[in-house]
Amino acid sequence: MNTNHKHFHIAILDMYSGVDNEGMRCIKKIITAFGEQEAIPVTYTIFDVRQKLEVPGMEFDAYISTGGPGNPAPVGEAWERKFFSFLDQLLHFNQNRRNRTKKHLFLICHSFQMACIHWQLAAVSKRRKTSFGTFPVHKTLSGRKDPLLNALEDPFYIVDSRDFQVTQPNQQMFESMGAKLLCLEKIRPHVPLERAVMAIRFSNEIVGTQFHPEADAEGMLRYFLREDKKTSIIANYGEAKYNDMIRNLNDSEKIMRTEAVIIPSFLKNAYQKTFTQAVTADLA
Repeated sequence: MNTNHKHFHIAILDMYSGVDNEGMRCIKKIITAFGEQEAIPVTYTIFDVRQKLEVPGMEFDAYISTGGPGNPAPVGEAWERKFFSFLDQLLHFNQNRRNRTKKHLFLICHSFQMACIHWQLAAVSKRRKTSFGTFPVHKTLSGRKDPLLNALEDPFYIVDSRDFQVTQPNQQMFESMGAKLLCLEKIRPHVPLERAVMAIRFSNEIVGTQFHPEADAEGMLRYFLREDKKTSIIANYGEAKYNDMIRNLNDSEKIMRTEAVIIPSFLKNAYQKTFTQAVTADLA
């Protein structure tokens, strides 16, 4: 890692609309642990997108946009327009050759779905039933080559919690944007439905996942072992699903591994690229 200890500024786009969640805690934890592990000064600023119409400018080094509740299909609200404008601003900033130092963005679940809609990369629709639990996902050929997923097995395990899904990738728009489909949901030969898109690299600097790579296995395990949560999950999804989730959360090669790899790899890559490019630009 860079030995000059450059200050790393991260913007978190809070898409939770005030709804209680574990995601924000997990994202803050990963960012803090990254700074400590790499011995670099890291700060983050939170922008309340949906309640306060806040979006960051281009002064940050990296951006993480969270999951959130509700239907990702836009209905013309002011916060949606601001979010889409932010996406386009960051994309155009990176496409401008005069900007030597690029901006890196990670999109999670709800944010990922909205980006797919905005850039017309795929269809987003309501699932027949909620996808909730821990599942394997399978890499595509592009996913096997992607630096974000290199350290993970194929398939690798993820935490899923969503009522909507991204399907029907638009190959023409993928090619036009230079986007790459990185992985698909678990193989279900008994289900006659298209497998959902689980991750896309939108560009060299912009990547997103349908699932929750920030999910803290240890925290989730504590949460799901609570008697009220255990009773609720078994009532809604069955005891077999509950026991499967607990096994996967306890397995260091499954959810713990995904949490330890994806967002930390994104941050490390963003940090290295940001300050390598900055030094190169200074020398040019």
